[in-house]
Amino acid sequence: SVLSRYENQINILSDYLEEFPETDEPVWILGRQHHLNTDKSKLLLDISARLWFTYRRKFSPIGGTGPSSDAGWGCMLRCGQMMLAQALICRHLGRDWQWEKHKKQPEEYHRILRCFLDRKDCCYSIHQMAQMGVGEGKSIGEWFGPNTVAQVLKKLALFDEWNSLAVYVSMDNTVVIEDIKKMCWSPPQSSGAAHSSAHMHRSALGWNKNAAGFCAGWKPLLLIIPLRLGINHINPVYIDAFKECFKMPQSLGALGGKPNNAYYFIGFLGNELIYLDPHTTQSFVDWEENGTVDDESFHCQQAPHRMKIMNLDPSVALGFFCKEECDFDNWCSLVQKEILKQQSLRMFELVQKHPPHWPPFIPPTKPEVTTTGA
Repeated sequence: SVLSRYENQINILSDYLEEFPETDEPVWILGRQHHLNTDKSKLLLDISARLWFTYRRKFSPIGGTGPSSDAGWGCMLRCGQMMLAQALICRHLGRDWQWEKHKKQPEEYHRILRCFLDRKDCCYSIHQMAQMGVGEGKSIGEWFGPNTVAQVLKKLALFDEWNSLAVYVSMDNTVVIEDIKKMCWSPPQSSGAAHSSAHMHRSALGWNKNAAGFCAGWKPLLLIIPLRLGINHINPVYIDAFKECFKMPQSLGALGGKPNNAYYFIGFLGNELIYLDPHTTQSFVDWEENGTVDDESFHCQQAPHRMKIMNLDPSVALGFFCKEECDFDNWCSLVQKEILKQQSLRMFELVQKHPPHWPPFIPPTKPEVTTTGA
């Protein structure tokens, strides 16, 4: 507790040192442009509206006997939670939704927040993510990289029928349009054995039981693109394209940071990245009897941190959210125009057809669950 108090003091002190400079340059935050000299308060409101997940302590032990705090190892998992939470806010409340302290929020907001609380029965909790990471070769308490957390979110989303997301994680720096459309338009799962099995599993986990996930149509897309933008340091040739991603209306920012220090990057100013930092240890918060959550500790209400782009570790993951098919088509057009234009070294590839030398693409489906211990 002494260490965590000290860590909190350091973080609070550093926040005071990170005031935005006086500049005419625009600030970009998740697809929105702000001007410091005219609407700084609007910018800070936009940042504080993002859900902020940090280390927590005093939650129930992971797996029953594991750690009861993720301090020191859970930062990339928290950043993955922040990116996914931003996708869910865009899905249910819209990108322009704003949060204000003590203001009554819609039920959907509290429902989103409940997905991430540090309980084993919340679908994107630190418990679920850490245990799903075991299947990706990560023992509980081990540090994740951007690609691992993306794979974990992809698997957990299969059990989340309320949000009904299609999660696509690109392979080999390549986004395949044909595969994404196949996945987002995949037919609804039939009722029957698979449905009853899924229903049992959701009941065991306390998740939502309605069949929203079974309706036909385009499933909202969470697109994650893990990248390696250099060997030991980021290659300067990628910087402009990387910054361009934060301007796109579909932007969910990026996961990355420095070795063993993960941050959630939400925008940029000049050649500095703006990020939310999970390295503050707070106490576990549970929901109230009426289903609402005391949410003040889930919003960063101080000036955010900044770092020079050149200090970024080259291993990152970009995130994008496309609620409708037209959003995805627009994203593809922006990538062709802004990312792939006259670049000798492309940050990633966007192709129409599934590469013939790859294994066939099969949209992921919810695994059969026969025990509640899975």
